[in-house]
Amino acid sequence: MTEKVPLHYSLSRNAFGRLMFIGANGEVREGVVPVRAFPITAPSRGISLVDTDGHELAWIEVLSDLPDEARRHVETDLANREFMPEIKRIEAVSSFATPSTWRVETDRGSTSFVLKGEEYIRRLTPIALLITDSQNINFLIRDRTALDHHSRKVLDRFL
Repeated sequence: MTEKVPLHYSLSRNAFGRLMFIGANGEVREGVVPVRAFPITAPSRGISLVDTDGHELAWIEVLSDLPDEARRHVETDLANREFMPEIKRIEAVSSFATPSTWRVETDRGSTSFVLKGEEYIRRLTPIALLITDSQNINFLIRDRTALDHHSRKVLDRFL
């Protein structure tokens, strides 16, 4: 277990539930937003806390190094800000020509979406893919080699 890094700032919530940054000098900034530098390849590393004007207030090297309360605040805001379901299984596609309707099982339950074209499937790494549907919702496939045989076969037809 790594030792928690002492912070030169603190994080709390205001009466409206917005994240507040309190600097070492006592300066308070409301509406602070955590932003991941590498949301897919390193989601728990490299997180910037930015103010409402986009100026960086603090850099978090590793999320788990934060004190528990500060880490929970950051994780809550990241979860609310980012919506990227992870595809666990492709159940069916309406056609191998696009546009096509995909029925998938995600980490958030079953859903369906319309894929407008093959160009909306992007390789992030050799094994990770990002699929953008017709509503501009991004679906992540973290490791396509870990998918079941049927899902891999469907994907191969589009790649």
